[in-house]
Amino acid sequence: MSRRKPKRDSHTETRENEVRPGVNSAYRLPNQDEFGGLDSSEQVVQGSQFADSGRPRKPRESADTELADTKLGDTQLGGKGGAQGDDSEIDLTLPDASADGLIKLTVESRAHGWRLDHYLNRLFSNHSRGQLKKAIDSGDIVLNGLKAKASRRLRVNDRVDVRLTDAEDTFFEPEAIPLDIIYEDDYFVIVNKPPGMVVHPGRGAMSGTLTSALQHHFDQLSDVGGRHRPGIVHRLDRDTTGVILVAKDNQIHQQISRQFEERTVKKEYRAIVRGVPELDSDFIKTHVCTHTRSREKMMVCAPSERSREAVTFYNVAEKFAGYALMDLKPHTGRTHQLRVHMLHISNPIVADKAYIQDGTFTTGHIKTGAASGELLIARQALHAYRLTICHPVTHETMTFEAPFPADFQKTLDTLREVAPAKSSQRS
Repeated sequence: MSRRKPKRDSHTETRENEVRPGVNSAYRLPNQDEFGGLDSSEQVVQGSQFADSGRPRKPRESADTELADTKLGDTQLGGKGGAQGDDSEIDLTLPDASADGLIKLTVESRAHGWRLDHYLNRLFSNHSRGQLKKAIDSGDIVLNGLKAKASRRLRVNDRVDVRLTDAEDTFFEPEAIPLDIIYEDDYFVIVNKPPGMVVHPGRGAMSGTLTSALQHHFDQLSDVGGRHRPGIVHRLDRDTTGVILVAKDNQIHQQISRQFEERTVKKEYRAIVRGVPELDSDFIKTHVCTHTRSREKMMVCAPSERSREAVTFYNVAEKFAGYALMDLKPHTGRTHQLRVHMLHISNPIVADKAYIQDGTFTTGHIKTGAASGELLIARQALHAYRLTICHPVTHETMTFEAPFPADFQKTLDTLREVAPAKSSQRS
């Protein structure tokens, strides 16, 4: 059976309107210096395979060698559950209240199109959704000087005035959870997040979180994201592994957040997908919004006030018989962007239960297409492999790499053994 070609519908620009390599445009393909490789002057810091590090390690020296495990170089509208965090979601920061307890907010571009109640829930995580809705209904929260519905969609530069009573104090105990520290200095920490770990407490995940572990290991972390999100500058989904950055103070937090907002941070992911894309190198440009039937999912949609543009660059890093290892570089950071974009071009990420209804990948899938045989991975095969930033104090360009976790590496090794492509290609 021939492979079905990627969809080209009204929700995606036509081939004639798409930007092709070599064409001068705002959405040109990135060159090697921008996304594909590293400048010789950059410091590269590489992690180990989820070592039980106990206390964080001291800063590591620059490493010039590539990872031994691989030759490969190299997210948002939130809700609870699956759509809570993107493949790389920037947390909002909360300004200080005035002497009379009034907090004045100006809606930023990344929150354009969000519901008022969702925007407030992201900022005031100590308050329940019910408390926030009651404050909106009573007029303690006003939009542009007027009462508004909780479902009102926000626009850039909208003014939101907030006066809240103290939230019910929920204390989250620090937990002695081992962390794999890739890098640490006086300003920030780079952690190699394992699968199954939620970044911060939320409904259904009140313990075992990254923030609980961070509070145990570090005496000082930024708090501009709220007391339940100490140090958290950006996020990864529960089952997405890899590099995540944690700020130690508020000034550093804001400086690094600005790099994310200005899209000077380079984020690079690896994913194992079904099928092999039609093109070895291309980009995907669509609009995405909350799924019409499930608030915990996202979907490609037509442009509207409720949608946001999403752009992903990709390269096929390695081909197998019926599968591929992808190098994904998000230009934007919408919720589930990489997962939704891979699904959109008919190459969904394997074991992504939310989007393909099958949360496992086995040897049987490779051989017969059925879930049988040895279990290889039981989560979406998505890994935040590399993060490049400008150090906020030294201004040095630094790149941090996290090796593949055991389940991801096992899946790759099995594909290489059981389903090699006729003309194997690695990059």
